[in-house]
Amino acid sequence: MTDLVITRVFDAPRALVYRAFTDPDQIAQWFGPVGWSVPRDSVEIDARPGGKQVFTMVNDADPSMSSPVNATFTEVIENELLVGEEDVSHIPDFGADKLVMRIELFDEEGGRTRLVLTQSPFPAEMETGAREGWGSSFTKLDKLLGA
Repeated sequence: MTDLVITRVFDAPRALVYRAFTDPDQIAQWFGPVGWSVPRDSVEIDARPGGKQVFTMVNDADPSMSSPVNATFTEVIENELLVGEEDVSHIPDFGADKLVMRIELFDEEGGRTRLVLTQSPFPAEMETGAREGWGSSFTKLDKLLGA
């Protein structure tokens, strides 16, 4: 098990990047790697400690393939920090019952935002696929933030 850490700089202010993670309409527009989408009617977000983040990623080519997300926020600081826990005990070979995701947002020069995403504990053998999936999702987020 390892920590998956991804750092990405977005050409948008922190408030816009934060909103992209907490607004159901925006999550439905960018979340999931290319080839996957999130139906808007599957998204519920209550961004406060104890609040839920629920949605389902669906494979565009084969809608019978889906990946549900059902997390609970444990820490929320508007425009700065989102921390959530997800029960992953149903995922074969994950090796843990709970996955913690931490999203930290920092100001960068020129009105940009540095995002640091940490997921742990994370199975080392799943890291490459997850890193590629986040990169693909973040490419979609870049387009949304630039719109």
